[in-house]
Amino acid sequence: MASQQIIEYYNSTQHREIRPELRYAIKIVSQPKIAIDCGCGAGVDIEFLLSSGFKVYGFDIEDESITRCKARFKDNKHVILSKAGFSTYKYPRSSLIVADASLFFCPQKTFNNTWCKIYESLYPDGVFCGSFLGPEDTMAGPCFDTSSFWPGISVFQENEVRALFSKFNIHRFTEHKSTGETPQGQHHEWHIFSVVATKLNEPENMNTHNNNSLT
Repeated sequence: MASQQIIEYYNSTQHREIRPELRYAIKIVSQPKIAIDCGCGAGVDIEFLLSSGFKVYGFDIEDESITRCKARFKDNKHVILSKAGFSTYKYPRSSLIVADASLFFCPQKTFNNTWCKIYESLYPDGVFCGSFLGPEDTMAGPCFDTSSFWPGISVFQENEVRALFSKFNIHRFTEHKSTGETPQGQHHEWHIFSVVATKLNEPENMNTHNNNSLT
């Protein structure tokens, strides 16, 4: 995304409302309260998680995000920030992973590997709270200029999203469809699958899990 677009986006989202899925997710998290915010943006979810008693690891590939979050959470020992992408980040063990409107930008070719890392990071009974881009979203269409926004976008059918959670207990699965404008004033059709799910408390066998990953 062009630098000015990033700034405008963060300006418009730095005080947005916390999504209902995340408010629900923190209520079902077991100890220890350790969260990873994937694609932490302007830090609004980090702030909410801190207020809910979590230690938060946040990462984003954008310099602007890390700069803003370092200023926002200056000297807070409960926030650990990293400039990294989904495939390069070293995921610590966690009880909650938040990936709201961020997994869209994990390229399809690296998604399986990223999803395995996310799965392995979670403790048994750990909670995933995140969203996936549906095929009817403007960003998934042939007219969307990905080169001006982000070069790699992953798009999922509903059955593909559900297949990712074969080793989870799904608490909430919501399909969102709406029409409106982006923070930049552009028309947009949104198609999002939001999921809150708990990792099953059983031996972690990634060979079995990999068989259910997308190819």
